[in-house]
Amino acid sequence: MKRIYSTILTIFIAVSALAQGGWPENYGGVMLQGFSWDSYTDTQWANLEKQSDELAQYFSLIWIPQSGDCNSPYNNMGYMPVYYFKQNSSFGTEAQLRSMIKTFKAKGLGTIADVVINHRNNLGVGGSWVDYPAETYKGMTYQMLPTDICANDDGGQTKTWATGKGISISSNNDTGADWSGCRDLDHKSPNVQKCVNAYLKYLLEDLGYTGFRYDMTKGYSASFTAQYNKASGTKFSVGEYWDGNTTVLKGWVDGTKDNGTIMSAAFDFPFRYTVRDAINGSNWSKLNNTSLMKTSGYSQYSVTFVENHDTQYRSATEKQDPIKKDTLAANAYLLAMPGTPCVFLPHWKAYKQEIKAMIDARKAAGITNNSRTIALRNTIATYFAGQTNGEKGNLIVVVGSKADDYVPSSSSFTKILTGYHYRYYLSNSMNTAWVDKASGTYEEAFDVILTAVSDKSGAKLVYSTDGNNPTASSKQVASGTKINISTTTTLKVGLLVNGQVTGIVTREYVIKPFVAHTATIYLKDPKWTTPVYFWCWDNDGKNYTGGKWPGEAQTQTKTINGEKWYYKTVNVSKSGQAYNIIFNQGNEKPQSNDLGPITEDTYYEITGVNGTTGTCIAVADVTSTMTGIADITVDKPSTGDNAYYTLSGVRVAKPTQPGIYIHNGRKVVVK
Repeated sequence: MKRIYSTILTIFIAVSALAQGGWPENYGGVMLQGFSWDSYTDTQWANLEKQSDELAQYFSLIWIPQSGDCNSPYNNMGYMPVYYFKQNSSFGTEAQLRSMIKTFKAKGLGTIADVVINHRNNLGVGGSWVDYPAETYKGMTYQMLPTDICANDDGGQTKTWATGKGISISSNNDTGADWSGCRDLDHKSPNVQKCVNAYLKYLLEDLGYTGFRYDMTKGYSASFTAQYNKASGTKFSVGEYWDGNTTVLKGWVDGTKDNGTIMSAAFDFPFRYTVRDAINGSNWSKLNNTSLMKTSGYSQYSVTFVENHDTQYRSATEKQDPIKKDTLAANAYLLAMPGTPCVFLPHWKAYKQEIKAMIDARKAAGITNNSRTIALRNTIATYFAGQTNGEKGNLIVVVGSKADDYVPSSSSFTKILTGYHYRYYLSNSMNTAWVDKASGTYEEAFDVILTAVSDKSGAKLVYSTDGNNPTASSKQVASGTKINISTTTTLKVGLLVNGQVTGIVTREYVIKPFVAHTATIYLKDPKWTTPVYFWCWDNDGKNYTGGKWPGEAQTQTKTINGEKWYYKTVNVSKSGQAYNIIFNQGNEKPQSNDLGPITEDTYYEITGVNGTTGTCIAVADVTSTMTGIADITVDKPSTGDNAYYTLSGVRVAKPTQPGIYIHNGRKVVVK
């Protein structure tokens, strides 16, 4: 009888595990949004892959841009997709995408796909609104039809246009909000469901993605998110349901239930707006406002964030809705709260070491998406104090202009991090050592503070710098001691109580002083009948190829392994300096996407280019051994985008300043 009960219990547990949907319970990972608006150089697949060791040490998930082909000749963020099974994008080739995902997965970093299925862009053949590509995958052909477009798409304009052409579209109205950017899909259509289900399986099982971020989920019923997630079997799903009302957002999450099981998390826009209001209004008590993260039973399905590509400041003409100051305090609050935090790439780049230390503290306390948080001070405009109870201990965060005004009892908590307008305290019951500087690469020597977080009387610290665990006979110091790190070091620090060493923490430090050097950008001879032009600029915006498009016709060449290479050498004269490059054939000729960032010798090769005016050139980054070059595809120009773009790919309103811009797939001169 006992054996039968055990078997039934095992089956029940297995079925329960299968029933879990949306987002894992008690999940302690942190996600990185690995892009920002127009981050075409930072987010190149090859560039992200090079950072895999560092990213995987601090993040469990990375959300990347929509990776499918958008049939666009120039930089495109991917939110008007054309192809599902063709994965060459502005961020790299399919081969580079697969390599990056595989590398991330091997190091424990899951990749979240940006899934755009509310709408789909047309091929643009003959100016048609309703033509979609036929794609063959594993012997099956998938093609959406005019009858897969919602009856009331674009306020009825699509139906009017289609009727005039003798074309029928769906008789079903949209199940969500309309969007006129391109055609809204009818998710009631069996053909749409067939295509989407195959696409999601392809993302997970073939490309190797870990989960999905669904774009614009206000555009269709939440029930379809449940349906698609159930069919694909994904464990990670987060919807962009852009609404600042917690009740409305909770309703969408509930709408994704399948047989009573929630099938998707949501980005916590109410959380984001509380942070924005607190910071921009200099009233930190606003952090006590409601959010999905604070709603009982829903923190598991809250993916929290403080900024993203849609809210960030883009330009003087696209100011969006950014937080205007206190970025560090915003991230300190984000990383101390339950839910699954999503860090924004520009914040990570600007404050990497501080954000690493915050993540270290979160992990030390064992905070998960199901942890409980309570407000300690929530009525004072000058600061907010909150405590989150993790699986290993408790973490107090204090944020605000008067963060020092709140100090918890020293018998219960110890301060571990101090920064501009934020403080972190860990509960003494954790009985652990703490080091305030995160692992990583530093350009010069620095001090670290060693802290004993302990409720034991007389606790001391012992440490080693040789990679071995410290013992009772290792160098002993008092809590609060500073030590200097001047060389590459593995620092291990432990808590010494009654002759026993416990609570050991490890930090890996690499000291790599910046050395001014040169970087050479190579392009394998594409054998064009026209000159090869280089358009090169650095991350400060300074141009190194004449400052006038199309740049400089290159004449310098070298022979490498019997092949001719064009090249240009630039000076990397200061820390953080990096270069970007565009290869082109001159005005109104094919050109590459923005490539970079370049800080060392880099090799590129162009293949599959027919030389036709307006054709976009795809470029492969060649390794130092000149092997493993992927097949490159050629995209046709689209004329459906009326926006203007700078030559570095930044979207602007119709410009009033003289210069060269990209408009409708062509370069135009504004005088």
